Amino acid sequence: MSKPIVINDSNFDQTVLQAEMPVLVDFWASWCRPCLMLTPILEELAEEYSGKITFAKLNVDRNPKTASRYRIMSIPTLLLFKKGEPVSHLVGYKPKAELKRDLDTALS
Repeated sequence: MSKPIVINDSNFDQTVLQAEMPVLVDFWASWCRPCLMLTPILEELAEEYSGKITFAKLNVDRNPKTASRYRIMSIPTLLLFKKGEPVSHLVGYKPKAELKRDLDTALS
């Protein structure tokens, strides 16, 4: 099964903003229950959208610079980046079907 890649403040620009393919960034923390509930769903979606979207995780406690840069106030927050720009912003736990619908809309 595909897993989201782990990113941080130092590699965010290269991994996300300069990526050819869209990148979904999961802003999360280890103490956040909804974040932990979302992890297996994102792993499944990473497999299903392989070759279409790169899935990435950024721990907000360890990477406050990037979290602040994108004004992450609640977690989990999912930002979908296309060509270096955020095009979709989802906050809170979402069921898989809702995430798929939002991803498909953002990709079209």
